[in-house]
Amino acid sequence: MNSVLKSHAKLHFVVLLYGFTAILGKLITLPASQLVWYRMCIAFLALGGFLWYKKIPLQIGRKSIMQLVGVGLIVALHWITFFHAVKIANVSVTLGCMASTTLFASFLEPLIFRKPIKWIEVLLGLLIIGGLYLIFQFELHYWKGILTALLSAFLAGLFTVLNKIFIHKHHPVTISFIEMGSGFMGITVFLLVSNTLPGQLLMPSATDLFYVAILAIVCTAYAFVVAVDVMKLLSAYTVVLAINMEPVYGILLAFAIFGQSEFMSAGFYLGTLVILTAVFLHPVLLRLQSRRTKTNRR
Repeated sequence: MNSVLKSHAKLHFVVLLYGFTAILGKLITLPASQLVWYRMCIAFLALGGFLWYKKIPLQIGRKSIMQLVGVGLIVALHWITFFHAVKIANVSVTLGCMASTTLFASFLEPLIFRKPIKWIEVLLGLLIIGGLYLIFQFELHYWKGILTALLSAFLAGLFTVLNKIFIHKHHPVTISFIEMGSGFMGITVFLLVSNTLPGQLLMPSATDLFYVAILAIVCTAYAFVVAVDVMKLLSAYTVVLAINMEPVYGILLAFAIFGQSEFMSAGFYLGTLVILTAVFLHPVLLRLQSRRTKTNRR
């Protein structure tokens, strides 16, 4: 197997791990906020160990640190809402709604970077809204989980767009290390204020601790490092396109592991298919538009 094929295999394994995140969220019995507290703590330590082992410098400006702290808090809130949605709805509903992250990012990026809105993204956004309508219409009893998952998708789009500011300035592992640390500290303050720490903090069972360790080390720290590494040989377009498979892998895994509890109505699968179609069309149409623009300039 050549290097490019190995990179493709690694990339899809990482996407499979991303899809497995929701599975672990359902298997772990801890409340969402405490689950994320343990996850970010372990991921922070694991990334810190990786930085030390690779001798990656942490020398960045105070302004960048403060900005990354803010993004880290958004990441923490995204994960809390994500796992809460899994617990009050199910894996399939949560991942189906999380596919709308692309929609939110397409509107947030022009607003944050003051770029003109691309009409292709507006049209695809309308298609995604149509898919969400189908999910709402047929799975209305999960409305709380759907709204929570949509909030999580919005936060995911927000921190993804914000991270674009730093990705060309600092090492990606350094960025993730600071964000994990600030998210962990943010949740710690919340748990202290809500009188959860130290008295009401649930100690994870041996099974929960095992699942949290997999979630933090394998599905967070390891997956992030590998996703960055494969971009040495694969284009950003290829990586983004593969990551769009996360809901598909996650829903299939959920059905295989949890069985009937994850079986949804035909309307749900139709709505999810509409959303995924829009997500896959997004990079394809943008690439076609870019080629046309280059051709017209010649």
